[in-house]
Amino acid sequence: MKRKRHTPEQVIRKLREAECLLEEGIELPEVMRRLEISVQTYHRWKHQYHSMRPEDVVVLKNLQKRTPA
Repeated sequence: MKRKRHTPEQVIRKLREAECLLEEGIELPEVMRRLEISVQTYHRWKHQYHSMRPEDVVVLKNLQKRTPA
């Protein structure tokens, strides 16, 4: 199975969707099946993008482009 790469915008959208579904009382494994991601991926994304808004992602991308690796 080929791995999918998600853009930061897609990650944030899925994290917000997961929050809404979890607030509705749906169990975490079911939410992950609906979003088509693993529980580990969810936790990694949550740690990495915990409180970002889509506008914040644009700023982060611009900063990363300017800063040499």
